Amino acid sequence: MKRLIQRGLMFGNLVEVSSPVLVERYNRALAHLTGKRTELTDFHIDVSGFSPEIGDELGDVFYLNQGGCNRQFILLTTEQKSAPLLNAQFSTSREILRHFIEENEAQLFALTARDAVAGELVNSVFSVTTPERLFDIRKVVIEADTTEGTLRDADALGGMVDRFKREEDAWFDDVLIAEMIGLAKRTGDVTRNPVRLKHMEFAQDDFWTAHFGGLYLFRGVDHPAVIAKEDKAALGKLPIKHVFDFRDRNQIAKFLEINDLVEPIVKARGIDAGAILRQKMDFIVVDAAQDAGVDLTGATRRDIRALARAHAERLPQEYHGLRQLLSWAEDGGPWPRIASDHPAYFYTLRAADTEDRDLVNMLLAELAPKDVRQVFICHKEVFYRLYRDWSETKKSFVADFLEREYQADKAGARAALFGHDAPMEDPAPVRSRDEMIARVGPWGAVRR
Repeated sequence: MKRLIQRGLMFGNLVEVSSPVLVERYNRALAHLTGKRTELTDFHIDVSGFSPEIGDELGDVFYLNQGGCNRQFILLTTEQKSAPLLNAQFSTSREILRHFIEENEAQLFALTARDAVAGELVNSVFSVTTPERLFDIRKVVIEADTTEGTLRDADALGGMVDRFKREEDAWFDDVLIAEMIGLAKRTGDVTRNPVRLKHMEFAQDDFWTAHFGGLYLFRGVDHPAVIAKEDKAALGKLPIKHVFDFRDRNQIAKFLEINDLVEPIVKARGIDAGAILRQKMDFIVVDAAQDAGVDLTGATRRDIRALARAHAERLPQEYHGLRQLLSWAEDGGPWPRIASDHPAYFYTLRAADTEDRDLVNMLLAELAPKDVRQVFICHKEVFYRLYRDWSETKKSFVADFLEREYQADKAGARAALFGHDAPMEDPAPVRSRDEMIARVGPWGAVRR
């Protein structure tokens, strides 16, 4: 993993904590949440305040996420909003934390100027020991305060101020006045500068979880389902009608189609479909070259495509399916038949413009793992797991590519691959290619 770290492809955008003041604040928050402290004098933290260095020191990478259900967090600065979330157990956690920081940025900026803010993403359940417990998760509520209880004290002081104003004899209540003065020393003037974080709840209808081998739970769509990476039989009976695993390619394809969750790359607006298909093909060639023991050190795109031409007959079906699709899209070749049981099927899709597009792109990345760029962008947990088993030559090629093609312009790369541009003018009349797509479904015929 050292190669990825050096290129900023792993542990990138973490926030450095090196000043003694911030380290002490972190330790107070850490002791407040877990009863532990760190002896490190400098380290890095993610959006939740988790530090991989402290995880190594404590021998526990889940020290802020015991049980993997209710993620605790430590905020030292609002700059954490742009950091990644490491060891994510739920796909929604990072977006929730980022949204919480952005919605309360001014208040959090004021609070973290004096102390760390510690809190928890509280699910509807406190543990997910069995798969059916995931269905009890309906919302996430954020609970947060400084380690000194500033928000708690501010609420208490606010109540005392209201009581002081309301009661006729409050001027003569020495105990009340003394308590107000004591709290005001810690909170400041809450009447002029109220310190209060927004109460925030987040619905949890559709999400991915790392539990039980990796599950995608879709409850907010017209036709709900659970999709498991591993054997669905191991999950037991679940309170949902449709349960699939990755062997159920036809059923997953049908699920994505009937819920309008995907679209074919060749039909998507605002992208260079040909360039995307060629890059997917290149990655498939790289994967095949690894299996054949070919040295890819320093290989360019021209080298990869020359290798593909020289060994076309040895390349897998994914490559040939995408090549036929590219020929149809750009050269007027025959319509390729890529049904849902074809190995190339999920490589031809991307998420449609829905609220679940990020989750769907995660699922597609895992269903099409040879497209390493999409896996890295959409599902880093899977990318790092796959990376560990690659040959050194493939690791080097992929790391060089991602540093060169993705790190230089992350936003541009995401927009080019997954962006959904609105049409600038009225739609043109349907052409024969679009008519054919409409006739056979989102991409190809889906086996029932």
